[in-house]
Amino acid sequence: MDRATEIAAAVESSVEALVAVLERARNAQQPTVPPAQLRVLTIVAANRHTNMSRLAEALDVVPSSASRLCDRLEATGLLRRVADPRDRREVRLLLTSASRRLLADLRERRRAALAEVLERMPVGARQDLLGALQSFETAATPEARGRQDRRSA
Repeated sequence: MDRATEIAAAVESSVEALVAVLERARNAQQPTVPPAQLRVLTIVAANRHTNMSRLAEALDVVPSSASRLCDRLEATGLLRRVADPRDRREVRLLLTSASRRLLADLRERRRAALAEVLERMPVGARQDLLGALQSFETAATPEARGRQDRRSA
């Protein structure tokens, strides 16, 4: 086994631990929102021009499945569907104030859970982790690589 493969296995194990920490934070949230519905809210929060077809594409599901997820979110007051003012045939998906609070609360719970774990690490290890995560992001995402290339030029 080469070094990259060994590191990949260690990263995979660490990611599983990270996901477990984040999942515990999500499960402690009230009201609990199923992961698929939470993913919808996250997608809509990231793009204020999300419509049903863009959502289905982002979720990699058929539009009817995306619509059913939205039905459930709308029924609980976490999502609104409104006619797009640019094209009345399109339906735009909007977060409600309740869903914005829910996402903010979840973000805070996750950060607190992560901080709790990070505080158990030695300071030097935390700094090393930060540098490694920044390098990983740069290597993994085209946008981050572009920013890095512009800074180096």
